[in-house]
Amino acid sequence: MIIVTVNIDLYRYEIQALVKAFYPEEEVKVLPENEYPEAPFLAVQYENDAVTATVLPGTEQQFLRKADGTGKNPLTEKSKESKDVLKHLIYQTLVSFTGRELPWGELIGIRPTKIARKKREEGCSKEETKAYLQEAHFVSDRKALLAVEIAEREREILHATHGKDGFSLYIGIPFCPTTCLYCSFPSNALAAWKDRVDEYLDTLLSEMKQVAGSLQNTAPDTIYIGGGTPTTLTEGQLERLLTETEKCFSKANCLEFTVEAGRPDSITKEKLLVLKRHGVDRISINPQSMRADTLSRIGRGHSPEAIEEAFALAREAGFQSINMDIILGLPGEDVSDVRYTLEKIRTMQPDSLTVHTLAIKRGSRLDEQIREKGYENVFRAATEGGDPIEEMMEACLTICGKMEMVPYYLYRQKNLRGNHENIGFARQNCFGIYNSLIIEETQSILAFGAGSISKAVYPDGRIVRSEDPKDIETYLTHIEECIAKKRDLFQKL
Repeated sequence: MIIVTVNIDLYRYEIQALVKAFYPEEEVKVLPENEYPEAPFLAVQYENDAVTATVLPGTEQQFLRKADGTGKNPLTEKSKESKDVLKHLIYQTLVSFTGRELPWGELIGIRPTKIARKKREEGCSKEETKAYLQEAHFVSDRKALLAVEIAEREREILHATHGKDGFSLYIGIPFCPTTCLYCSFPSNALAAWKDRVDEYLDTLLSEMKQVAGSLQNTAPDTIYIGGGTPTTLTEGQLERLLTETEKCFSKANCLEFTVEAGRPDSITKEKLLVLKRHGVDRISINPQSMRADTLSRIGRGHSPEAIEEAFALAREAGFQSINMDIILGLPGEDVSDVRYTLEKIRTMQPDSLTVHTLAIKRGSRLDEQIREKGYENVFRAATEGGDPIEEMMEACLTICGKMEMVPYYLYRQKNLRGNHENIGFARQNCFGIYNSLIIEETQSILAFGAGSISKAVYPDGRIVRSEDPKDIETYLTHIEECIAKKRDLFQKL
């Protein structure tokens, strides 16, 4: 365990996230110095207009704030300036101590492309935007270039939407055939809920009807049904969900209608035809890996052959925009396994590919496994001391290029292996519009279902969120509160 102490408790989350980025295999705690009398790994001290970070046994860096003559924004009070000072200090201290730089520098937020897009909209050139990311946030040359490239594409994608004058719709189905080893989404194994799925749908549809009935605009730009695995529902349940959705919301403005059919063991020809009949034009079939032993290890419960069969069924049903997901850094996999998966996917020729870096979430079965066996006994080491995730991402860039796909959206999460990113690749005209909307936060998202998060983007730039409970039982029993919060949120737009 790594202990960091502070004499003034201002930015505990930022400190924890940065230290964790350098030491992903360690648990990191940030404590007030009076609660930890022993010598910590890192000590952060505020004194007058200076803040000092000291790594034992003695690497020390200090930032002295220049007097601005106004006395505003001292380092000992919360402000953007004081936060930036602290993040820069801790990052540079740990770079000096470890001799290692992080690919995304001191950025710990999930939306680095949002920074690049805003700089471009302010009038900065591509070169100036790239330089800003490198100088202000210590982002590597390659990642800064990637962020600018994706920001340019996202600006074009978002231009087709109604922006703040419109909204997009998300519907959450929190059930899966099984729960994967690494899962951090609001997903529940179907076996435990199979007798209550209709009860969940009753509640979900009631929420949708009551909120939609209070809105002036009921025509979303995009519709996204995710989870969980929506195709865990039966054919009849899918029919009911889609029929009622169409009654609540018009498809007059709909640019994209996506349903995640992520698990091949949940896909049938009949279900695909239901989706097609209701105008779904984009689906996701997610292998994560094409190695049979990996699929077994992570609890997927299906074979690589089942993925190929499900993909073929979707093509036969007429789907022209099929996404596939893979995860880099899965337990027991190295670069050769990722290349194998990519080549198998290449033979299927999907229209887009979302490449996730494994996120290790506290409380997941993967987190428990790491605690029991040790980090080094779960994951394969890098070849010749290199960065395995960087090598895996290089393979993705190469093979996606061969499939005529380009990167079009990017986001990051806490506790990603190697402090890397998740990237969406797609062929021209197959970019996922909803994906860019949710990352760039240029449009309100009206979300329904357990674990869903609605997001209102107000004309003045404020973003206000409303979350439905992740726990299904809590969602079912507190639905009236969810409805009231959503009505209030969207009637103020």
